[in-house]
Amino acid sequence: MFKKIGVFMQMIKFEHTVFALPFAFMGALLGSMVISDKLPSWPEIGWIVIAMFGARSAAMGLNRLIDRISDAKNPRTAGRAIPAGLLKVGEVIVFVAVSFFLLFWAAFKLNSLSAKLLPIAVFLLVFYSFTKRFTWACHLILGLTIALAPLGGWVAVTGHVDLTAMVLYITIVFWTAGFDVIYACQDVDFDRREGLYSIPVRFGVAGALRIAAAFHILTGIGFISLLFLADLSWFYVAGMVIAYLILFYEHHIVSPSDLSRLQTAFFTMNGVLSIVVFSFTLIDLVVQTYR
Repeated sequence: MFKKIGVFMQMIKFEHTVFALPFAFMGALLGSMVISDKLPSWPEIGWIVIAMFGARSAAMGLNRLIDRISDAKNPRTAGRAIPAGLLKVGEVIVFVAVSFFLLFWAAFKLNSLSAKLLPIAVFLLVFYSFTKRFTWACHLILGLTIALAPLGGWVAVTGHVDLTAMVLYITIVFWTAGFDVIYACQDVDFDRREGLYSIPVRFGVAGALRIAAAFHILTGIGFISLLFLADLSWFYVAGMVIAYLILFYEHHIVSPSDLSRLQTAFFTMNGVLSIVVFSFTLIDLVVQTYR
């Protein structure tokens, strides 16, 4: 049983939760402080964790189901659970259904707006996996999907959406799209052969890296905007300086002629960035609360 659980966790890349979960917490922190001048309650945090696990597990399970044929053809992905025969299609379908149940359960436990926004969330979670079959803007669709984490965290504790919430949402959209463009550069030859769409396929690797840099410049502008919209202080600014250095380094270590450190740029750097931004935001808000 534990081996099977391990296979499921590997299928959904459980370690990649570090990308979105810290921003879900950040959304909850900012929303609670901006609206009610207090930190989120532990029950709210617990339901946010359940909703995040359900949403991300459902999305990744669906992605593996939808992509199982192309995954089997790609040497980089042929070892994934379904094409490698480690999981059956029926097992993954059940896993996705249970994951969606967890998402729905948590959303209805939080507040009415969380429940009302479920159709939008489910649509994006399902729709994203099909987009690379017809548009190179698939990276932005992924961004719109992953950025539901901080927006969902905000809605979970406030029950409404305002300008600050939307700025946070758009900021994470461009952050996600940027690192996904970099990640897609490794599959450009395979995607061309299979007729799949991506920014690297459409604009070439060099053009894709420039577009990813532009997306991350917009990310930086978004983080700066939050400084003023959420009335944050120099602790947050210190975190932003570190985040900008991480983004700069991420783009410095990859080039059209050298993608050997792409995994570092994709996973390590972005995982560190999300934790840094959340941690310094938390410090800032806690200090302001107990000042």
